[in-house]
Amino acid sequence: MAAGAVSLPVVLLLMLVVELAAAVSYNESSGESLAQMQWGSARATWYGQPNGAGPYDNGMHALHYCNAAGGACGFKNVNQYPFMSMTSCGNQPLFRDGKGCGSCYKIRCSAPAACSGRTETVVITDMNYYPVARAPFHFDLSGTAFGRLAKPGRADELRRAGIIDVQFARVPCEFPGLKVGFHVEEGSTQVYFAVLVEYENGDGDVVQVELMESSSSSRVSRRWTPMRESWGSVWRLDSNHRLQPPFSIRLRSDSGKTLVARDVIPLLLLAGGAALVARM
Repeated sequence: MAAGAVSLPVVLLLMLVVELAAAVSYNESSGESLAQMQWGSARATWYGQPNGAGPYDNGMHALHYCNAAGGACGFKNVNQYPFMSMTSCGNQPLFRDGKGCGSCYKIRCSAPAACSGRTETVVITDMNYYPVARAPFHFDLSGTAFGRLAKPGRADELRRAGIIDVQFARVPCEFPGLKVGFHVEEGSTQVYFAVLVEYENGDGDVVQVELMESSSSSRVSRRWTPMRESWGSVWRLDSNHRLQPPFSIRLRSDSGKTLVARDVIPLLLLAGGAALVARM
């Protein structure tokens, strides 16, 4: 394709991963000690394999509470960096109709006796559809995350407890080497664009996504166009004209912080059925 071409291909690549290494003004650490954090009470369960990542699409069969078809947030490969299987489904106060996707929490337990009292960080990656009774907040953890709350050598003992009381606190996400990731969703066309937003360092959650078309095109207005939340962490734009890449993406978190990724979605074609990967 000629270098000057800017029209969006009829079929975009099935998965485009872009990792932003440029400096972005997001907090890398909460700056709070554990004693200063505001801790709440919750109940925790676990699902999948004892040392698994939970979701069915990673070869783990969800046993009871969560979505077994890949997760209500849309995240994939949560057994790999940066999530590394430290994931959890959240009930509605944690999932927040998808706006809680990607949020990070520290959790700890002091009972039963197998609990270590040590804090571990987990990421909300799915919806908990059947929360336990009398639990305003319910974390349905991966087997890996649940076991990490235990004293050395007692992970299986803790998992056998099934349901435990925990303390939790919201914290910034810390993903060294990552700022944000974008996956272009299958089915995107010249007039429809959908993208999965993940690995947002800092706040973790995303409440608004906007798109700006190519800065080199004189045929489109240089303005930010709001996208609609499709489901989970997937955002979509239905356009009345042919979209002109490369696209810039602007994100806003629940705390009001913004991140702008300039020309982050380039013009790429699906080559031989294999997804092309671009890194920045």
